[in-house]
Amino acid sequence: MIIAILVLFLTVVFSSFLVKIFPPTNSRWLKMALAFSGAYLFTITIIHLLPDVLLANENPHAVGYWILAGFFLQLVLELFSHGVEHGHMHVHEHGRVGALPFLLLGSLFVHSFLEGSILVDAGQGQVHVGHVHERNNFYVILLGVAIHHIPAAFALMSVLLSRLESFKKAFLWLLIFAVGAPMGVVFSNTFLSGLTSESLIYTALTGIVAGNFLHISTTILFETSPDHHFNRNKLIATLLGLSLAILSDFIHF
Repeated sequence: MIIAILVLFLTVVFSSFLVKIFPPTNSRWLKMALAFSGAYLFTITIIHLLPDVLLANENPHAVGYWILAGFFLQLVLELFSHGVEHGHMHVHEHGRVGALPFLLLGSLFVHSFLEGSILVDAGQGQVHVGHVHERNNFYVILLGVAIHHIPAAFALMSVLLSRLESFKKAFLWLLIFAVGAPMGVVFSNTFLSGLTSESLIYTALTGIVAGNFLHISTTILFETSPDHHFNRNKLIATLLGLSLAILSDFIHF
């Protein structure tokens, strides 16, 4: 649990400093990072989250409703976040300079909290991630969330900087997003660690996050290849994300 909290928090914190290296107007690296993270998220959802949560439940048809709920919940959240989760940077477009985007921060916090909530360490080598009790899956999902948060943190920091025009102020507000997933981890490990992966609450959480991942990853993959134009670098980044996710299925931590 401690490892998950530190990884998730520090990933967002360190990624926010990328704005000092890469200007928001130079989005080439961001598109590569998005293609990589989108492919990784999509793959782990297909080969980990979905099969295992379906197999762990006597009524797999009911799981589908939670997946749909997560998919469309993310659609609603993006009405307020303006797609920061998948690298959109609407600087100066959705509010005046000096104004804080509270709805954006709130939606990103909910999004991040839900992702952290499926990372539950039951101890003694058993880890509940809303499906199979295997430590390997815990780290596979943790890595996916961390990778996904890198471009999201960069995009959010860019938006906050455009509003506040101060790195220090922007960084302090960014911490709302940074603590979202760790708080989800703490919540689940404190209140839900005694439950099994077959329980309704784990089914709901995992189904919602799986739907969430499906929405984000497919949006990223479609946006990184608009009009289906061939782009070698994006294709390579996508294949690397796919390969890492598949390889992680055979690596035991």
